[in-house]
Amino acid sequence: MNLKKIITIATLVVITGLLIYGGILANQIFSKNTKFSQNEVFVFVPTGATYDEVKIIIEPFVDNMDRFEMVANKRSYPENVKSGRFLFTKGMNSYQLVKALRSNIPVKLAFNNQERLEDFAVRVSSQIEPDSLMLMNTFKDSLFLKENGFTEENVFAMFIPNTYEVYWNISAEKFRDKMIKEYHNFWNKERIDKAAKQGLTPISATILASIVHKESVKKDERPRIAGVYLNRMRLGMPLQADPTVIFAIKKKDNDFGQVIKRVFYNDLFLNSPYNTYKVIGLPPGPIAMPDITALDAVLNPEKNNYIYFCASVDRFGYHEFAATLPEHNVNAAKYADWINSQGVKR
Repeated sequence: MNLKKIITIATLVVITGLLIYGGILANQIFSKNTKFSQNEVFVFVPTGATYDEVKIIIEPFVDNMDRFEMVANKRSYPENVKSGRFLFTKGMNSYQLVKALRSNIPVKLAFNNQERLEDFAVRVSSQIEPDSLMLMNTFKDSLFLKENGFTEENVFAMFIPNTYEVYWNISAEKFRDKMIKEYHNFWNKERIDKAAKQGLTPISATILASIVHKESVKKDERPRIAGVYLNRMRLGMPLQADPTVIFAIKKKDNDFGQVIKRVFYNDLFLNSPYNTYKVIGLPPGPIAMPDITALDAVLNPEKNNYIYFCASVDRFGYHEFAATLPEHNVNAAKYADWINSQGVKR
């Protein structure tokens, strides 16, 4: 066999080998490599995670880890692990999986209706990486509070209920900084001026809005209730808001899980800065997270001469309003008769 023929055969063998290797490599890279039934799953890689830890996290979703690792090594992923929230879709190949682990997907973080800062921290921590303790420590940082005019009691007023886009692995500090930025965006000059016309600051307006929020779920009634409370404040009357008494009871008992449907006469004497039957003016902080309609109600209150109101027995969820105490006593007696007939003890 002459040299030329040998070279030709050797070349063919090499080419065939390369084709076979290329086919194997292509199979490693581009064949389906997922094993979950859903159309998509999110995987969460904690801050500081190592490549070995990532493999443990993604193993339940990857069909062949050897194929994944081969591609990951070729793509230098082990040396460049990123933390965050990553999207795997059904049928992804190894190349796509590695690429997905480099694309941090934001979270649509939502919150509303929280009763306390602690509840809010738990709610937020269920949606991002920092835990509730880290968030609480950040919210109550003394330097932050001083720089932004908050106290531990009223810093809850900083959080405007909405849906926000953040990265899952955002730090507690960066989340707090985003929230104070959103707070200042919400409290623009127009809203600050509206609050000032009612004799309020953004913080005190939020505290009052939290009471309005708790008083009624009927959004169309909230401006009227806000008007009543502002009338009382102008007259130097105590707010006498039952929701503040309920909050004070829960705070005293350290039990915010209890359901209190009725406030009794003896409850009105509870010593608490949140008991607006005993304390003139607003409580030291919000008693809930007011939604935007409650905030708007305080900034755009109904102009009325009402001083009193109590729950209506004819229009469930609404209230009866009165300008004089005798009128109010009639409404209150009607409500007391109704609630007694329902057997509501607490």
